[in-house]
Amino acid sequence: MRTEPAEISVVVPVYNCDDCLRALHARLAATLGDLVDTWELVLVDDGSPDGSWATCRELAAEDEHVRAVKLSRNFGQHAAITAGIAESRGRWTVVMDCDLQDPPEAIRDLYAKALEGSDVVFARRRVRRQSGLRRLANRTYFVLRRRLTGVDLETEHSNLSMISTKARDAFLAVRDQHRNFLLILYWLGFERATIEFEHASRYAGRSSYTLRKLIRVGLDGLFFQTTAILRWIVYIGFAIAASSVLLAAYYVWQYFAKATYPGWTSLAILILLIGGFIIIAVGVTGLYLGKVFEQVKDRPLYLVDERIGGEAVDRELRIAESEQRVRERA
Repeated sequence: MRTEPAEISVVVPVYNCDDCLRALHARLAATLGDLVDTWELVLVDDGSPDGSWATCRELAAEDEHVRAVKLSRNFGQHAAITAGIAESRGRWTVVMDCDLQDPPEAIRDLYAKALEGSDVVFARRRVRRQSGLRRLANRTYFVLRRRLTGVDLETEHSNLSMISTKARDAFLAVRDQHRNFLLILYWLGFERATIEFEHASRYAGRSSYTLRKLIRVGLDGLFFQTTAILRWIVYIGFAIAASSVLLAAYYVWQYFAKATYPGWTSLAILILLIGGFIIIAVGVTGLYLGKVFEQVKDRPLYLVDERIGGEAVDRELRIAESEQRVRERA
């Protein structure tokens, strides 16, 4: 017999979080046990190189509320989030990181706000526990993206959020290979609300996001929402062309009215300027084409290697239903 769905599912992508998992589970169990009658924790190991999967297996064996999913390799945080959402079976689904910088106790506020009638509830940090340089870079990126895309995504929103069954099914219907959890939720357009919480320091270890990974995530966020960068390249191209015409007219006037300028400095500067712009334009266009190429190959977003915990029949039925809804909405 199929078991009843949980009231709240908590999806946690796991990568290099072995030292955090038991503390995370304890705080979640204490919070959810007092909040609702039925709940589940879905831990998705995203090819973590430390001992995270072994701990996930132990937690699933020790607690019937825990289900552990192991991906075949590292597919990235947002693919792992998608895998966890597809595996979840709660009436409400919470997504949060594994490092305990987002407190599990904030789920109480998320749930209370969701019951007021919102399909998506975001969580905003009051103060971000990061270096000044990192905060400055983060704000600069969000201002740039807001101007390019016109989407006013809050700078201090974290992945901590709660979504309804309707929003979950719609999220799974989005088949983008390069995806961003928060941006997709914004794109869906359902009724949404926001709570605030105190951002804590990382419980243990250090972030796996290097500068290179952060830049890649930032570019994926821009390319997911808009082709405005291509339009801006066209605008800049026209501006450079118009400036070149005006500059040429000015040199012709100088030749007849006064005297020619000695040397070739101005010519060298123009060649470098135009050449640099062409290289940038071709590079950005190539990035867009690369995204299209990866999308049209239609490869699976992730592959599951192993599942532990939960009723096997219930799990397979839930996944089959999610896949069917995705096909119907595609």
